[in-house]
Amino acid sequence: MYYIVVGIICAIIGVLIGFIIRKNISEKLIGSAEEEAKKIIDESIKEAETKKKEILVEAKDEAHKMRNEYERENKERRNELQKSEKRLIKKEEMLDSKGIMVEKKEEMLQKKLKEIETKQIKLAAIHDKQTEELERISGLSTEEAKNMLINNIKKEAEQEASVAVKDIEREAKETAERKAREIITYAIQKCSADHVAETTVSVVDLPNDEMKGRIIGREGRNIRALEQLTGIDIIIDDTPEAVVISGFDPIRREVARLALEKLIADGRIHPARIEEMVEKSKKEIEQQIKDEGEQATFDTGVHGLHPELIKLLGRLKFRTSYGQNVLKHSIEVSYLAGIMASELGADVKIAKRAGLLHDIGKAVDHEIEGPHVAIGEDLAKKYKESKAVIHAIAAHHNDIEPQTIEAVLVQAADAISAARPGARRETLETYIKRLEKLEEISNSFEGVEKSFAIQAGREIRIMVKPEVTTDSSIILTAKDIVKKIEDEMEYPGQIKVNVIRETRAIEYAK
Repeated sequence: MYYIVVGIICAIIGVLIGFIIRKNISEKLIGSAEEEAKKIIDESIKEAETKKKEILVEAKDEAHKMRNEYERENKERRNELQKSEKRLIKKEEMLDSKGIMVEKKEEMLQKKLKEIETKQIKLAAIHDKQTEELERISGLSTEEAKNMLINNIKKEAEQEASVAVKDIEREAKETAERKAREIITYAIQKCSADHVAETTVSVVDLPNDEMKGRIIGREGRNIRALEQLTGIDIIIDDTPEAVVISGFDPIRREVARLALEKLIADGRIHPARIEEMVEKSKKEIEQQIKDEGEQATFDTGVHGLHPELIKLLGRLKFRTSYGQNVLKHSIEVSYLAGIMASELGADVKIAKRAGLLHDIGKAVDHEIEGPHVAIGEDLAKKYKESKAVIHAIAAHHNDIEPQTIEAVLVQAADAISAARPGARRETLETYIKRLEKLEEISNSFEGVEKSFAIQAGREIRIMVKPEVTTDSSIILTAKDIVKKIEDEMEYPGQIKVNVIRETRAIEYAK
């Protein structure tokens, strides 16, 4: 126990001695650190004072430079202002002198205007005296003399106009007609097309007359099925080994013909087989329409057409106009328009494209209301054709005035193709109506005595009354008749208008 107490006392004494020693050491360290910090602060204060002096010196130098620069710029500006003031003063002096000159000129002009007014009054008085004197001498008033002069000038102008028209026509015919004939002849020579007169019936040959009974079927069920599926009339009469297919829709008629030929070749004829063959024939016709359209674009060199337009072109193979196949006609118009365009330096591509598409409205005109020209124009717009092509389609029957040379060439090519010998046929009734219309138009003009349509309507010969008309006025009459014929009639080719004025003196010796 004693040792433990002694040990504890020794430990406490040791702790106290250590604490005293550490306190002395830390006090020494703190004193030295304070001295070091005081030195650092003193040095920092000295450096700051030094930098402050340097910054002040630099600032003073910079301020001095800026003041010198400002004074220099200010001096230059003052010099420029002084120069500008001098220039303005000079300009003001010049303007003052010019103003004085203008005032003087105005005074002179006013004097001259007064002199002119005085002279005008004198001239008016002289003119009135001369007019009165002329009226007294001639015995006519001013209005009467004016009307007489106007009438005389009008008559002279009409006579000179008639003579001028005749001379212009003669000169134009010597050059333009010859050149036009050369171009058209060249185009026709380079383009020759077949002309096929289409009918509304087709004939299917039979291997024997026994086949007629099989086509009719039991109680007529086969022939009824065929007619219902195709919409075409099947005529079975006494014609040996032949069946007539009649219908106004050429596509349906062709479907019926193909289906009937397939059934005859197959030998199995019953309603189910008929339906199968009709569907097969329809698909073949659709493919044929597409092939014909593509072949037409290939033959004419017209590329980039919309697929629907190509199909419509193919449908034209089964359409006719006055007996002329419309697809062949369209291809021929494309050829002719392209040849003439190349001769005249026009756009060949537009001419050929418009020529091929000009009758495209006929492919659907029985399905859509309206004339084929308007339908064709709408189709071309729908399938994004160019404005030039659309205009040529719209103008090819003169429904609107042609504005481009390509539109005029399509018109000409259309007329040439339709006017080829044998290209179109015309019924007797239509032919007679055309001749009567020609004579009716000619007789409607004043001074016409008689008119005769001759040469199958290619010429109208008109006899005028010599006591009513003059030699110069018949030229204008012929032009008016031509204009009315062009406005009111549709005809292939051209019509010659021949106006004749004849004076006869007849006496009898007795």
